Amino acid sequence: MNEQKIINLLSMAQRAGKVVSGDFAVNKAVKERKAKMLLVAQDAAQETREKYQHLAEAINIDCYYLLDRDQLGHCIGKDFRAVAGITDGGFAKAMAKLCQAD
Repeated sequence: MNEQKIINLLSMAQRAGKVVSGDFAVNKAVKERKAKMLLVAQDAAQETREKYQHLAEAINIDCYYLLDRDQLGHCIGKDFRAVAGITDGGFAKAMAKLCQAD
């Protein structure tokens, strides 16, 4: 993965208002089918990883494990975050391309 490009794209999506983060906001976006992709920190707890993998599979969206909690939070202007969701199809497609490039 090109980590810097991923961080830049995620930061851009956040500035555009197309990122939700944190357990409550991501769960809500998934249930309302607004989330187009889930991003889970690589260092998130196994239970958290499994929970979001299951949620992603339930509505047929991609779930990627990248960055660590500090990096994920930092690039969206928050404290550490274990999970974030992208709510825009264009940003999700671009992120998937970057994640699969490696």
